[in-house]
Amino acid sequence: MNKEYTCIIVDDEPPAIRLLEKYVEKVSFLKLEGTFTKPLEALLFLEKQKVDLVFLDIQMPEITGLQLSKIIDSKVQIIFTTAYPEFALESYDVSAMDYLLKPIEFERFYKAVKKVLPKEVVISHKNSPENDYMFVKTDGKNKYERVQFDDVLFFQGLKNYVAIQLHNEQIITYSTLKRLKESLPGNDFIQIHKSYIISIKQIDRIENDAVWIQNKQVPIGNTYRKAFFERIGNKEL
Repeated sequence: MNKEYTCIIVDDEPPAIRLLEKYVEKVSFLKLEGTFTKPLEALLFLEKQKVDLVFLDIQMPEITGLQLSKIIDSKVQIIFTTAYPEFALESYDVSAMDYLLKPIEFERFYKAVKKVLPKEVVISHKNSPENDYMFVKTDGKNKYERVQFDDVLFFQGLKNYVAIQLHNEQIITYSTLKRLKESLPGNDFIQIHKSYIISIKQIDRIENDAVWIQNKQVPIGNTYRKAFFERIGNKEL
């Protein structure tokens, strides 16, 4: 992904902070810059350092989240977090990006943080044994489809679109190959042509100027040839 979105968490309950920390860690386009149990300390931090997004509890001592939101730079996006649904309407009056009701489920959290992204963007999870996939934007408003990395044969750039070739289907997403490349696990994928990124694990054979993956021929570009053969030199295909 081209950009990481910085964020902080402001909540007077440490367990709530720990949960949101775990959620932020799962999302590749979020970078946590700090956590605060005291809203005035968070305000001092924000006066010195710019962030893109604040997860802000509403009911806190000293100053409420609603009051703090009116002081924070208007360019900073706010997602309110609270156990009190009666604050929902008032939270939207201060232009909050979203409102999360505790206890917060990850699916609801993820839906909220997607709103910080530009509309045409590839969304991915940070890779771990549990999160070896990404979501890509497909046809339809706010429609995303889950793609398992192990199912991908290769990606083909088509100007402002990318065709994702899977074992049994092809998915088209509005994106660029460069943007999508930044969302991929580096150990499994490599670019071999200006228009192609392939899964190393899916290679069947290499002949002359092409790679064969499940009877599909993918060209090797001169610009990428040296790096490709160096990369696979120590691998058993």
